[in-house]
Amino acid sequence: MDECLTKSINILIVDDQVLFAENLKLMLETLTPDIHCIDIAFNGQEAIDKLMHISAPDIILLDVRMPVMDGVQAAKIIKKQWPEIKIVMLTTFIDDEYVREAIEYGAAGYFIKNIKPMDLISSLKTIATNDSSIILPEDWISTHFSQESRSEWNNFIARLGNREKEVLKLVSKGYNNKRIAEELFISEPTVRNYISRIYAKIGSKDRLEVISIVRQNTI
Repeated sequence: MDECLTKSINILIVDDQVLFAENLKLMLETLTPDIHCIDIAFNGQEAIDKLMHISAPDIILLDVRMPVMDGVQAAKIIKKQWPEIKIVMLTTFIDDEYVREAIEYGAAGYFIKNIKPMDLISSLKTIATNDSSIILPEDWISTHFSQESRSEWNNFIARLGNREKEVLKLVSKGYNNKRIAEELFISEPTVRNYISRIYAKIGSKDRLEVISIVRQNTI
């Protein structure tokens, strides 16, 4: 067992595919003693209803596309009411457009459903023990960032001012504007101005892309 883990990681699984959800629970609890699935919900609304009556889990594994309430809507509500819960999105698609919105709401990352079991377990442990973890599929990163583009981003980041680099690093950790302001002892409007300037220089307002850029380059 990892020394950094002092207790089991409690997880709520949310997925409308009953067989997948049940098998995921069985797999996680069979392969490691560190993870305990406290319950299963089959749509976003059911997950929120359950959270009203159970102890808050450490992590919610949240399917993106579900009936009644999808994962993106649920992520927005859950992060607002239970900000301490870490949300990880589950999706079938490597570049699911809805995942990007969930990242904006504070999701800690996402996994493709065909992820290898031990890779999933390792990633969940990282998320549980690291407040700033943003987990993205390696396939997504390799698809979006060639060696040439990474070199271009290195040059771009090198031209940023020191404060812009500080803001960008905190954005990559998943911090919202309020948290960034607190970390840097500046106002939220100032943070927004910095982020607007950074996005303008990058030519993108895609937070997921920005997070990935920073992960692939040194600031």
